[in-house]
Amino acid sequence: MNSNSALWQEIQLGESKTLEFKQQLPKGEQLVKSLIAFANTSGGKLLIGVDDERQIIGIQGDEFELMDQVASIVHANCLPTLLPSIYLETLDNKIVLIVQVHRGSQLPYYLKSKGREQGTYVRIGASNRPASLDMIHELERQRLNQSFDEQIAWDFKLAELDLTPLQDAFQQRSKDLNEQRLHSLRLIKTEHGITHPTHGLIILLGLYEHVEIKCSRFKGTDMTVFLDKKEYTSHLFDQLEQTELFIKNHLHLKAEILGLQRAETYEIPMPAIREALVNALVHRDYSNFGRDIKVGIYDDAVNIVSPGGLPHGITLNEALQGRSEIRNKVLARVFKELGYIEQWGSGIARIQQLCQTAQCPAPVFKETGDFFDIEFLRNAKEHQEPGIDLAGGQMGGQMGGQIGGQIQSSSELTARQAEVLQLVQRNPHVSRQELAEQLQINPSAVQKHLENLKELGAIERIGGTRGYWQVKI
Repeated sequence: MNSNSALWQEIQLGESKTLEFKQQLPKGEQLVKSLIAFANTSGGKLLIGVDDERQIIGIQGDEFELMDQVASIVHANCLPTLLPSIYLETLDNKIVLIVQVHRGSQLPYYLKSKGREQGTYVRIGASNRPASLDMIHELERQRLNQSFDEQIAWDFKLAELDLTPLQDAFQQRSKDLNEQRLHSLRLIKTEHGITHPTHGLIILLGLYEHVEIKCSRFKGTDMTVFLDKKEYTSHLFDQLEQTELFIKNHLHLKAEILGLQRAETYEIPMPAIREALVNALVHRDYSNFGRDIKVGIYDDAVNIVSPGGLPHGITLNEALQGRSEIRNKVLARVFKELGYIEQWGSGIARIQQLCQTAQCPAPVFKETGDFFDIEFLRNAKEHQEPGIDLAGGQMGGQMGGQIGGQIQSSSELTARQAEVLQLVQRNPHVSRQELAEQLQINPSAVQKHLENLKELGAIERIGGTRGYWQVKI
């Protein structure tokens, strides 16, 4: 065993956003799809000679001929030109062929035969997904070093907008919001003598339907029954304050004696939660009009989920190490101007430090599909509250997507089925293998739970193996 090999250790972690296994060389476009997805997202490695169970199989035939074959396939099927690194490594006395690509600079990359709109792929979790038109436009913006919120919002007229919420926010910091500052912050742009608002200004004012935060307090540790639900759709500063207040109302205070004074603090430091909320508002993907930020409060955790995953292809490990990429440049400038952001790239480190200082459990940061998830842990036994059973009623505030419809009796679901349902709600494209890894059970057991959920009418598979799960409750 090459247990000291960095590659062997990577393999043991399983397939991921930046790693994929193939037992043998895929045919033509199947090979290129993976490389295109890596190049459009965070880069990655395709290992040929490793099976789905992480076993080293090795490659068959002449390795140098295979390397030439890979290079030819990529050149013939990919636009713009993609130049992967192709090399060999020996593990367990077997040769593994490695095809590595870095995140490209000529985004988007796509299959020649399908064209840009149909042949662009991105990496979501451990799978390759066809890119939507919105995703393709986002990749183009990234190539040009532009952000969605910098572009003109043509459907709105500046003269018809009420800028009072934004003006008040600046006045509270003893700053004026004049036309010059609006221009410098790229909240407005002038073209052909006419001044227009940008998407950034419209987002700040909360005028897009999807610019909202949905908050829910659930009974217990899953989403079966909720105790409270609110949806905030005002300007971003109000959304931030209202969401923070909602969380405070559902957290417990703890008291300690400091000198002669009795001090009360929340079980989770509110500055850390506020930092996480600001992070969600500033870094979420606003170009996708079908999703919103969700806050879930459980007996054992406070969960903040923002759509879009990590920006510009950075990995979770890079983010945890302090690397910062700004998805929304206008929002970031405004929030920094107003003091909501202290220093670029310090958000995650600050959240961790605040929790450590307060002697709270370390927060958990996750990228699940194309959602970014911050979880603050609580002590479930200390925070149980009486609940409201929603059997036969509406379920709101679902994490990871907009879920509608009528909920069936929760008593029909086992605890494990409820866990599977929760993960599917958060990421409708989640694979059986990913579910198995997250739940730490066998894929065959996952399949049984999925079949049971389908029989109960809780979920439906749309589009076969390359499709997604539709939650029916």
